[in-house]
Amino acid sequence: MSFREEKLLSIANIDFANKSNKELRDLYKQVLESGMHGLCFSPYQEGQKPGDQLTEAQIRRRIEIIQPYTKWVRSFSCTEGNELIPKIAKEYGLKTFVGAWLGDDSEINEKELNGLIKLSNEGYVDLAAVGNEVLYRGDLTEEELLSFIIRAKKEINNVPVGYVDAYYEFVDRPAITDACDIIYANCYPFWEGCDQDYSLVYMKDMYHQALKAGNGKKVIVSETGWPNKGSNLEGAFPSEANAIKYFINAQKWSLEEDIEMFYFSSFDESWKTGSEGDVGAFWGIWDKDEKVKF
Repeated sequence: MSFREEKLLSIANIDFANKSNKELRDLYKQVLESGMHGLCFSPYQEGQKPGDQLTEAQIRRRIEIIQPYTKWVRSFSCTEGNELIPKIAKEYGLKTFVGAWLGDDSEINEKELNGLIKLSNEGYVDLAAVGNEVLYRGDLTEEELLSFIIRAKKEINNVPVGYVDAYYEFVDRPAITDACDIIYANCYPFWEGCDQDYSLVYMKDMYHQALKAGNGKKVIVSETGWPNKGSNLEGAFPSEANAIKYFINAQKWSLEEDIEMFYFSSFDESWKTGSEGDVGAFWGIWDKDEKVKF
């Protein structure tokens, strides 16, 4: 075990019960500075939303901000400037988990898949994801998604191909699970109304359900996180303290059990309130102005 790993485990192996806000912030800072496996990349600046064209300058600036804290970066699209993310990430020595964003527009889906295939075969992709929560949203049928996954596996050389969705979709959709080289499971205790005190146990159960469904395949936690502001969902409450505790526990578990985890997210994104309510804007480690929180 490296010095960094020993430091992180000693920091994280603590009882939160009697910690003041300042003590929690100090612990959070130490864990963050110790680094993490992977981070979901939020490229959209305030006032932007998916569909807007991203610039190389804004992507490069944000990659430079997160680079000291993560080994991997996850991107969600291969069009509208998002295709620059893996190329720039590689310049900064980061590994890349790259997704094609599939939805209910067949023309966009074709552009996205072709972009993922091109980036993969040019050497910019370490892990490839065909679609993100497409089944959860109901944008494609299982058969339609399968055809995209199968095509990607045929046309992409030497890069593992999988699909990203909530952990239970891999339990419920064995044909999709069988088609994936790797299971990319989103695990969000918050979105299932879980109290923060029980959230780590809950996330572990999510992971192990996906692991069992995969029948020996690797499972990567493609997203997990906790918001620091917004409305509660049943027993799950956004707050600074809860976001800090969840982050520390998640990073500790990732390290202790060698779980490959991509934390959501790098930067706050105001546009997400449209689909997720007020809580959608507050999942970042950095705020919308690119200042680190806490």
